[in-house]
Order: sequence, then structure tokens, then C-alpha cells
Amino acid sequence: MTALGQIARGLRTFASDIAEGFFEITHNGFALLGLAVAFAVITLTARPDLRQAGEEELMGWLQSRQEALTGLQNERDARERATATDPRALPKSQAAVAYWLSRKYRVAPEPVSALVAEAWEVGKRNSLDPTLILAIMAIESSFNPFAQSAVGAQGLMQVMTQVHSDKYQGFGGHLAAFDPVANLRVGVKVLQDCIARAGSIEGGLRFYVGAANVEDDGGYTAKVLAEHSRLQQVAAGRNVPILTPVPAPVAPAPARAAAAPATTEKVALLSQS
Repeated sequence: MTALGQIARGLRTFASDIAEGFFEITHNGFALLGLAVAFAVITLTARPDLRQAGEEELMGWLQSRQEALTGLQNERDARERATATDPRALPKSQAAVAYWLSRKYRVAPEPVSALVAEAWEVGKRNSLDPTLILAIMAIESSFNPFAQSAVGAQGLMQVMTQVHSDKYQGFGGHLAAFDPVANLRVGVKVLQDCIARAGSIEGGLRFYVGAANVEDDGGYTAKVLAEHSRLQQVAAGRNVPILTPVPAPVAPAPARAAAAPATTEKVALLSQS
């Protein structure tokens, strides 16, 4: 064998040894990795507390990375706190009402959709027309959940929070007056009591606004019933023109300003029921 052949043979042997060694190392490495993974899986299965701690550590690291990239503090439960629903997920009649209210009062359709769905559910549970509930919200606050009157009526349905603070206990306290759903439910309870006391929807609305003991309710009942009628037509699929809404006054009836004592007396009686 020539010297060149011997060199070639030596190189082949050297390359073969290197390849074999690399294979052994890689094979052993994968074997060790597999054992490590198997051991980790067994450990985490046997110790759920370790798994939970690991998940929390990983999520914390990922959140820190995201905050560093965006400059915003993330809150993963923010969506759960939001009062919002996709209007496309609602039944046809409810979606029509939500879009109509959204356009008329210039509010986003998603939060209005959540209120429409809640009004339908609460109305069914309390034998009240949901469009009447929504009409009251429209006239009282124009769907502003943070509205407050001069005499202390607060939220979407302008409930007298101080008088009806007991009704908010199940929602965590009086500050729940500014939670749209809580305010809606408490407002419906007050409205239901007013209607029962008066014996009619019209009389109940006069009680609700605090004008039961005065001749003039400032047009409040007529406004609510007119909006109620329009919403009923929208829910029925009719094309109802969007009229420019009159801005919801802080005190929609003279009774809330000039006859505040009558209002206080009325809601005090209801709070005992």
C-alpha cells in the first residue's frame, strides 16, 4: 500500500471514530435528557404544588418580559372585570336593541350589549319588560354608569345609594352602585317595589322619580314610556329612526330637586320592604 493510501485509510478511520464518538455522545445526551424529562414529569405529577409553583413562576417571568417590551402593567383578569359582550353573540332582537342604543347614545355596542342581555335576564326573572328597564337607564343616565344627581342618585338607574345601601350589601357594599350590573339589579328591585306600591307602571315611574306626591313629574314618565315604545319596536324588528336624545338631566323631575324630601321619604319606605 502506498503512502497516499495509508494516509487516506488513516483519515477514514479517524473520521469514523469521530462520527462514532459523536453518535455515542449524542445518544447518551438524548438518553439523559429523556430521563430528566421523565423524572420531571413523574415529580410534577406526584407533587401538584411544585407544578403550580412552576407554572406561576413561568407566568410571572413571561408577564415581566411582556411588561418590559410594552411598558404596560398587565392584568390578566381585566377582561373578566369588563362589562362587555359581543353583540353578535346575542339573539337577534337583543342585538338590534343594543346596536340602536349604541348609535343613539353614542356608546360602544359591547358594554351596551352586556346591559341589554342583563336587562333581558333580570326582566324575565322579575316579570318586567326588559325594554322598560333599558328605557329608564336611557332617560336617567344616558348609559353613563358614573352619573350622579344633586340629591345623591347614582349610576345607570340613578338609585339613591345612601337610602338603598342595604341592597348593595350582596354586591360588596355601596361602591357597587357604580358597577353597571349591580346598579341595574338594584334599580330593578326599586322599580319593582314602586310599581307594586302604585299599582301601575305609570304610577310606579312617578314613585321611582320621586314625584308621587306632586302634580308634575317634569315629563319624566312620558319620556320613559316614549323610549320604551321605541325600544319595543326595535326589538320587534321595525326600523325606528334614531332621534337626538335630550341629555339626561341630573334631576329629571322637579321632585328630585324641589321635592327632595318626598323622594327621600319614598325610597326610605321602599328600603324597608
